[in-house]
Amino acid sequence: MLFSGEEALKKTSVLSGGERVRCMLSRMMLSGANALILDEPTNHLDLESITALNNGLIAFSGVMLFSSHDHQFVATVANRIVEITPAGIIDRVMSFDEYLENEEVALLRDQLCQGHRELTL
Repeated sequence: MLFSGEEALKKTSVLSGGERVRCMLSRMMLSGANALILDEPTNHLDLESITALNNGLIAFSGVMLFSSHDHQFVATVANRIVEITPAGIIDRVMSFDEYLENEEVALLRDQLCQGHRELTL
């Protein structure tokens, strides 16, 4: 995954944070796993690596659970959104942008937040 020339011959002990992440992601994607759990997978990656990761995850046929603050990553990869709040769960099969724009989801989120405020007061 985006290692070329002399980079491919480096020992892992001298890799930068971003290079270590690229190495681990490459290994993971080649492992043949049918489920992935990722926490902020685009952290420490350059744009080229993020693009390669997105393409690899889009082609992944298994189950994937991830958390990310990277809007573009979530919008590109996610096809089901599960939002977990202290007052309940919102689970929708739709793209991230559809989820953000959906009026039913917004109303449900407001109800969950209102219910949580009442519980904590």
